[in-house]
Order: sequence, then structure tokens, then C-alpha cells
Amino acid sequence: MTVDPELVIHPDADDLAFSAASRLITAIVDAQSTGGVAQVVLTGGRVAAKVYQAVAESPARVEVDWRRVEFWWGDERFLPSGDPERNETQARDAFLSALDVDPARVHPMPADTGQGAEAAASAYAAELETAGSPTFDVLLLGVGPDGHVASLFPGYPQLGVTDVAAVAVHDSPKPPPIRVSLTLPQLNNAREVWFVVSGEDKAEAVAKALAEADIPAAQPKGQNRTLWLLDEAAAQQVQ
Repeated sequence: MTVDPELVIHPDADDLAFSAASRLITAIVDAQSTGGVAQVVLTGGRVAAKVYQAVAESPARVEVDWRRVEFWWGDERFLPSGDPERNETQARDAFLSALDVDPARVHPMPADTGQGAEAAASAYAAELETAGSPTFDVLLLGVGPDGHVASLFPGYPQLGVTDVAAVAVHDSPKPPPIRVSLTLPQLNNAREVWFVVSGEDKAEAVAKALAEADIPAAQPKGQNRTLWLLDEAAAQQVQ
């Protein structure tokens, strides 16, 4: 079943981040309402950092049992542990370090310890399999000006990989050049996919994705819901 995307447009990036944070808290509470563990996939980028900080600062965060949340990542810069460019570092600094999370339920993609990005991707795929290949409750994504999502770039062979959960990416057009990314089938293994996008430089890519153009951002779809959370700058070319 194809679910039509929903658009919510906010005046600016700060309002977008506040709203997305509130939605995320509510979604996690809903996922936990039957006693289960919420499965959340994090992304990176400027607006994502604002969202995470807004979660940490929200009075409503106390409604979440943070020890019953599994955190995954959609992609990662293949850099040493603690590097400020890593999405993991950004998320830990912005909100994970301020919440009572279960360390065993935080699943960063492997850092660069000399093992190579292919080994890191295989290890992450194995970690997902060990966890039962969970269906994610909420999967957060940004969109690049070129229409990339996670670290799946236009024209790159990783877009066509369907038989593994994670892949290594070399020669990324956006630094750093080496990355690890979930594959499209994994990005689609989510009840809800949320695109959180701000900035005029993303407007063309957003419009193309919503028009189902041949770019990576057009492909991830939530099983129950696909939500585009935009600021006015990112939404200005949407018809």
C-alpha cells in the first residue's frame, strides 16, 4: 500500500525543530503504550541537532521511558569515535547524554578503528539482525541539496543494493569521503518516515522528491506514514 506523503510547513528552522521534537516525543510515547520498546532511527545535520536539543529541553520528555528506546542511525561518517563530525557525536552531545538511556540500546554505527568501512557496514547489518531486524517506529531523514538521503547519493551503486542492510560508501561528493549507510530496503522498514528539512538550498530537492523525480529522496516511504516537516524556505518550490 502506498501512503501519500503528508506536508507540514513551519515558519522557520527553530519552529520546525520545536515541532519535530514534540512529535518525536509523542510518537515514542505511543510506541511504548503497549509496553514495548520504541525503535528510532536518528539522522545528522544542522536541523537534526536542533531537534535533538529541543527534545532534551522539552518538559514533555519526562513522559518517555528513555530506557525503553532503541536508537539506531541511518548513516554515519566513517571517522574515529568522538569525532565532532560523526552523527553519533552530534546526537550524544545534543540530547542522548542528557537522557536516562540504556547504553545497550544505543546502536551507533562503528567508528573507524582501521577495520575498513566494509567491515563496519557488515558489523552494523549483523547488529540489526541480532536485534531481530526490527521494524522502526520512526526513521528520521534529512535531504541534501542534491537529493541524497542518509549517505545514498544520486547515481551511486549503493542505491541499488537490496540484499544487505548496510553498505560502505566511498568517494562521497560531500565530505568526509567515506561513510556507512543503511540501504533503501532498511530505510523503508519503518512505520513512519519523517523528512526534516530546512533551508532554501534544499527547496529544489524537496520539490523533486515530492514530485517523485528520480532522486534518492523520492524513494523512502513509511509503511504507515511519510511525513515531510519543512520550513518555509525548504518548501518554497513545492507545488
